[in-house]
Amino acid sequence: MSNGLKTSLGIWAFGPMVTRFVPGGYKPEYAQESTVERVRRAVEGLGDLVDGYEFHYPQELNEDNLDAVRDALDGHDVYCMATGLHLDPRFGRGGLVSPDGATRAEALRRTAAAIDFAGELGAHFIIWPGIEGYNYPFQSPYRESWGWLVDGIGEAAQRCKDRGILLFLEHKNSEPAMKILMRNLGMTLHVIHKLRAEGLDNVKVNMDWQHLLMNRESLAEYAALLAAEGLLGHQHANSGWGDFDDDNMVGATAFMETLELAVELRRAGYGENGERLGFDLYPYTEDAVAAVRRSVLQWRFIDGIAAKIDDAALREAQADKDAVRAYEVVYRALGGE
Repeated sequence: MSNGLKTSLGIWAFGPMVTRFVPGGYKPEYAQESTVERVRRAVEGLGDLVDGYEFHYPQELNEDNLDAVRDALDGHDVYCMATGLHLDPRFGRGGLVSPDGATRAEALRRTAAAIDFAGELGAHFIIWPGIEGYNYPFQSPYRESWGWLVDGIGEAAQRCKDRGILLFLEHKNSEPAMKILMRNLGMTLHVIHKLRAEGLDNVKVNMDWQHLLMNRESLAEYAALLAAEGLLGHQHANSGWGDFDDDNMVGATAFMETLELAVELRRAGYGENGERLGFDLYPYTEDAVAAVRRSVLQWRFIDGIAAKIDDAALREAQADKDAVRAYEVVYRALGGE
């Protein structure tokens, strides 16, 4: 992997920063801002630090505003589109796993429309099934719900395959559903292997770093595992305290975990086949341009340290599971003795 790893940014980093305690957002001045205005603000502020952008369909990017958004992108591309079912109250009890057949059908229709739109742009598609779950014990028919979920994602995967784009699956343990069905990497792999058995090989994983940290899942270990299986599709870079989906600046916390991840991404050759480092940030009270800029620059610093690590010496230490020697190698790259 070269230092030229391309980047993308979820445009939601430039929103009003709403919370359930401050529904108008910590930045209410941006509540009525259009996607075009947000993109222009991002592009003018970040320039070539970000190569492309990510959007939800149809809320942030759709057929009606595409031309204007493209103009505001000023040569930057649309790298990923994502389903926006979780942004519609109709799907409060699930979209693909709604107990109502008509609601499930509408969720599939909207997902198909989003994939068609992504295909026309040559953008990959993300399914983060945050609304596909439940809030209480005894609330959901688990067996049927899992069947609906796998079938629905399978239909999405086939449609992506027909349009020549990849489908990235992104797990999270909770929010907005308190118990999301696909809430850890194991269940994500369960879905992917079910689809592989049906001949759908265009489904990979989008690793949202804070989602893994919330689960106490290892960033580097799982990146290595996914790379070995050919499933390392995309990254949503961020950090946080590990208890909530903070989406803080990269490298603000979990520094060592992020550095170890940088090592494994380099070992995997991540980026050599067009993969990008996507930034999924939610700067509640910080200036959005400044927070994204710091994230990109801090990632470059961390990746630069990874490049200085003597990989042969590190591998030798790891072959013996010698933690002391491994940290000698790592701290040498950090400037220590």
